[in-house]
Amino acid sequence: MNKGSGVSYIRERVKAHPKPADEQLLTRIRDHSISMLLNFLNSMFDGVDDSFFELANHAHTNNEQNRYFEAMREIRIKRKGIENHFQQELARLFNQPPSQNKSSETLSDNVDVDVLSLVQNDALEESVAINSMISKARANFSGSLLQFQTRVSSVYGETNEENAVNPLDPEHICKAFSDACIGLDIEIKEKLIVYKQFDRYVMGNLVECLEEANKILIQAGVMPNLKYTAKKSRVTPRSTSDVSARPLEAQSDANSYDSAGDVFSQVQELLSALRSTPPGSEQQQGANAGAGGRQAPPPGNVQFIADADLLSILSRLQHSVRTENLAEGPVVALDLRSAVQGLLTEESQKSGKATALDQVDEDLINLVSMLFEFILDDYNLSAPIQVLISRLQIPILKVAIRDKSFFSKPSHPARKLLNALAKAGIGWSDASEKKRDKLYEQIHRAVQRILEEFNGESELFEEIYQEFSQYLSREERKAKLVEQRTKEAEIGRVKSHKAHQVVEQILSEKIAAQPLPPVAVELLRGGWSRVMFLAYLKEDTEHRLNQCTKVVDELTWCLQPHAEVEARQRWVKVVPQLLKNLKAGLKEVSYNSAKLEHMLGELKKALTETFKQQSITSAQNDAPKPPVPVAAVIEQKLTPAAKTAVERQSEYEDAALAEYLAKVDEMESGAWIEFSLVNGTRFRCKLSTKIEDSDTYIFVNRLGLKVVEKTRGELAHEFRKGRIKALEEGLLFDRAMDAVIGNLRKMSGKAA
Repeated sequence: MNKGSGVSYIRERVKAHPKPADEQLLTRIRDHSISMLLNFLNSMFDGVDDSFFELANHAHTNNEQNRYFEAMREIRIKRKGIENHFQQELARLFNQPPSQNKSSETLSDNVDVDVLSLVQNDALEESVAINSMISKARANFSGSLLQFQTRVSSVYGETNEENAVNPLDPEHICKAFSDACIGLDIEIKEKLIVYKQFDRYVMGNLVECLEEANKILIQAGVMPNLKYTAKKSRVTPRSTSDVSARPLEAQSDANSYDSAGDVFSQVQELLSALRSTPPGSEQQQGANAGAGGRQAPPPGNVQFIADADLLSILSRLQHSVRTENLAEGPVVALDLRSAVQGLLTEESQKSGKATALDQVDEDLINLVSMLFEFILDDYNLSAPIQVLISRLQIPILKVAIRDKSFFSKPSHPARKLLNALAKAGIGWSDASEKKRDKLYEQIHRAVQRILEEFNGESELFEEIYQEFSQYLSREERKAKLVEQRTKEAEIGRVKSHKAHQVVEQILSEKIAAQPLPPVAVELLRGGWSRVMFLAYLKEDTEHRLNQCTKVVDELTWCLQPHAEVEARQRWVKVVPQLLKNLKAGLKEVSYNSAKLEHMLGELKKALTETFKQQSITSAQNDAPKPPVPVAAVIEQKLTPAAKTAVERQSEYEDAALAEYLAKVDEMESGAWIEFSLVNGTRFRCKLSTKIEDSDTYIFVNRLGLKVVEKTRGELAHEFRKGRIKALEEGLLFDRAMDAVIGNLRKMSGKAA
């Protein structure tokens, strides 16, 4: 067997001759796996439906909204067909499993760069999305995948890597879903959203399916002692004497490192590359000098400390932190290396033997230190929350020493808790209210429990995470209800304000267009304006605003004298219906009945007087105006009007704001930002809703209460003045890990 495969056997070896397939066992695995994957797929469709509905709800245009609704409808119609096709493909994979060596290439492996231009953009984007899911799943679940592949291959009768089979390989599952979605008549943007949800709900939970399948195989006696072992780092391998010198529990920890994911191995290689940079080089003299960490001494007279002893030393440090007031003090990353070295020196003096950290532990301490440096420099965290999270450096290091998969396993309890604490605290900013704030108390209690109770087992992190998540769920439900009420109230208020503006503008233009008697003006402004206001608010359902405006036009027309016979005949027909419409509309808005009768009586008198008048045509009005000299006209057309200083300044302001208006337009509902006031006060809030009618943006705090309202232009000005900072709500640990590895790659590239 190829030693590089990462699979080893304990107390057993697979026989060279093929093993007959156990149909009953394979049927059980197939049915159980398909059932789990279909459940995941069902959750995915619910997630897709929610995503499209939310996107449609916050769409900027009607076309965009219709596109999301059409995609939602298309998926609902074809959902059953997709599920059936997906189920059939999964069954076929178990009945006729393809060989792994024939199906392991992805788009990036077999597509020539020169022909990429021939691939349509949509197809290319779809292929990239699928390959990304495959690569991500293989990286995250490599251990479970290889164990299942080895076991199930032996059941199928395949005993070598060249003929290995794996019906649950991410590539097969992704291809099955992709083929099932061929009939979806939606655009690539919406299709990528579907793939994203598939990655989240199905591929993200594939490890559960693999673990269940492995359990069934183990229970059936198929390679029960098989274990997955990752290849050791080529850069910093442990010596045999080093491992053998450790106590038994320390060797167990070493094996846990061997079975970890690739992330820590990558970091070790990068740190090793930085340490290999010659002293005095440009890289070593730069600002990032020392980023590679300390080089462990060579094996010899130095005794490397066992993991159990290192954990004991860290527990002593943790105890010293626990005795302090967690909420007090600055946000400072603890110098773990110096603190540990100080205690090691004490141990060496007591025992009389030189004690040191091996390279793995040196790199671990260096990596955890860099992660917390990023976390504690992260502007997205409010200062009080940073103080609390800074106390978790030692517990997190202890977690990493015991379980190296911490760095590559997103579902690790410690990572989930760290991300949850950071996410919950993004909207917390008022340091003066710490003692009375329930959220701060919950975060404080979580950190305190870890410092007091953590003994190296990750179960405590899981327990605290579950408790904290339950608390957050309750608080988020309350906040969503309050935010929804706030949103509805603000939409109603803004729409009401807009209605007043529209009605006032219409009436002002109509009244100013021609002279009207005082009774008509009073009736329009004091009564009919309320009818138009109500019509505007109900315009979406009743469409009566145009009718109300037509009444105003008819009233102003009837109050003007008309000499033409046709006009006078029309006047006689219009007035009776006009008076009925006015009376009915004013009664609908509960206009004072006594005043209504009086006003209508006065209006009838005014209409009668108007009818009796005869229009007098003035010859002077029809007399032609003296002609303007042609030269003057030409000069006026050719000579552009000089722009005033105000106009030039306005154009400059508009050009300067264009960049910041684009930033405002990119803001989505739910985005967190921090406002800085002129007096130096800062507060954090979340964009709750954009009200398109008035170009208004409503912001709420984490409790769902409105804190500020800004127009699009006002927000652009605030961005330009640097008074607004967008906050990133993504997973804190993941962002920190990406930043650290990216920085190390950049530096190691320079060193190379």
